[in-house]
Amino acid sequence: MFQIKWIWENLKGCRGRYILALCLSVITQMMYLTNPVFGQKIVDTFIYSENAAENLANNSRLLIMLCGGMILFTLVRTILQFSSNMLYEKCSQSMLSRIRNYLFANVQKQDMTFYDRNSTGDLMTRLSGDLDMVRHSVAWIIKTLLESIVLFTTTTIYFFILDPLMALCLLALTPLIFIITGVFRKEVGPKYVDLRERLSQLNTRAQENIAGNRVVRAFAREDYEIKSFQEKNTEYAKANKDAAMTWLKYFPFIEITAQGLTIVHLIAGGIFVISGRLTMGEFIAYSGLIWSLSNPMRNVGTLINDLQRFMASASKIIEVYYSRPFIVDRADAKDMPEHLKGDIEFKNVSFKYDSGNVLENISFKINAGETVAIMGETGSGKTTLVNLIARLYDPSSGEVLVDGVNVRYIKLKTLRSNIGMAMQDVLLWSDTIDGNIAFGKSDMPDEDIRTFAKAADADDFITKLNDGYDTIVGERGVGLSGGQKQRISLARALAIRPSILILDDTTSAVDLETEKQIQENLANLDFDCTKIIIAQRISSAKDADKIIILKDGKISEMGTHEELLKNKDGYYTEIYNLQHGSIE
Repeated sequence: MFQIKWIWENLKGCRGRYILALCLSVITQMMYLTNPVFGQKIVDTFIYSENAAENLANNSRLLIMLCGGMILFTLVRTILQFSSNMLYEKCSQSMLSRIRNYLFANVQKQDMTFYDRNSTGDLMTRLSGDLDMVRHSVAWIIKTLLESIVLFTTTTIYFFILDPLMALCLLALTPLIFIITGVFRKEVGPKYVDLRERLSQLNTRAQENIAGNRVVRAFAREDYEIKSFQEKNTEYAKANKDAAMTWLKYFPFIEITAQGLTIVHLIAGGIFVISGRLTMGEFIAYSGLIWSLSNPMRNVGTLINDLQRFMASASKIIEVYYSRPFIVDRADAKDMPEHLKGDIEFKNVSFKYDSGNVLENISFKINAGETVAIMGETGSGKTTLVNLIARLYDPSSGEVLVDGVNVRYIKLKTLRSNIGMAMQDVLLWSDTIDGNIAFGKSDMPDEDIRTFAKAADADDFITKLNDGYDTIVGERGVGLSGGQKQRISLARALAIRPSILILDDTTSAVDLETEKQIQENLANLDFDCTKIIIAQRISSAKDADKIIILKDGKISEMGTHEELLKNKDGYYTEIYNLQHGSIE
């Protein structure tokens, strides 16, 4: 079974302890036979024997030893059982921590197509509930399965040693148990897969709603969202009940069959005692161990139930565990300077998502230190274009070059550490403001943090906050205005002193005066930097060395502000007229 092999792989570092725990489980289950064996000897020698009184008088030391042995073995078994349980728990928790760390690291390495395929809620389910089910399998399911097998096997052997015919009578019901559990397994398996999917959908719905709570309130859609969540919750509850009812449907048959062993024991055992085939001590030994046959039979149903849940959860985790990004460092990647110059060139670049083409045959060049503005209608491919520079995606065809080298041949860490990106959809961490600004370089001195905040025209409003730069930013920047968040995002991008600075409509939420101040600050940075600005305002683009207009994924216009205004029917002129009135 692949899942078990995967678990063994992740038990690295505690495999010896886990094997020891398994061995202790085997020993403790075998030790359950000691008390019935000692009890049989006591009954046949000191209670039901014809010479019971004589034996008691002449051999009382044996009775004391047998009773002491029962106490001693019970004490030792309890200690070993406790020790094995501790080992199981420590190993399972160690494995859980190992897998969770690996999964998180692996998720961090994935490219954007991975996140396009998997929702946040589904990934959270895999990192929480699914992982706990895997831990439960190591700490309990495997342990219980092994203990049930050992207990059933050793008891069966002992019963055959006492009396083969009596053993056969007791085992006559066993095939029926396996038939019932086999049918149950086939029926319940798909239901736990469906249950797992329902839980993922429920978590996704909750995550999206919590993250978008402001939008929900702004549109007064609380009742709608509550109803929508209730529908997902009802579907999950229905799937859960369906799986549970399947188990409950088969449980009575398993329980009746297991309880039937007691009836067989009383009838067959009674007959054999009366006929003299069994001694009273052997009958009591059978009686004392009948549970060791019935309990494993009962456990079969529960184990099958939990194993099906484990299989459903483990499959989802393994899918992420072995997922590999498509965008990785090539083996023949070239050694580049730690600080790139910032030359950029697109050569016949095309890109498409599954839904269709986004960019088609894009070619242009940006010299190091230049400022280039990219404009165009919504959906024209502006953000996708700049994402190709940082290799968040790879082009479907053509080449993107930085400093004359195809970005596919530049190591990702070198490439991305030279690119500062400030996006329109700002994400701020639940951290201090200075922690957010210094995100790309956590050991940055406070003076530098303030310098870059000033460059983003953020220092004034930050110092007016109660705790200044030590102000804790709420989740996703709650408590700050859109313009304030954009300026912190810009300061964060500048703080790594990038060779290439990409601003995706970063000043859309600030006033014109603030935008003008930011532009002046960007023009006077104390380090060389190629700037790419995605803009909607003419004021953000007019001073650029080059302005590129995208339309339907193609370059429709390219030139300086003055050159583009000469095209009276062009998009740039149209936007200029809308924002400033006619050229005349």
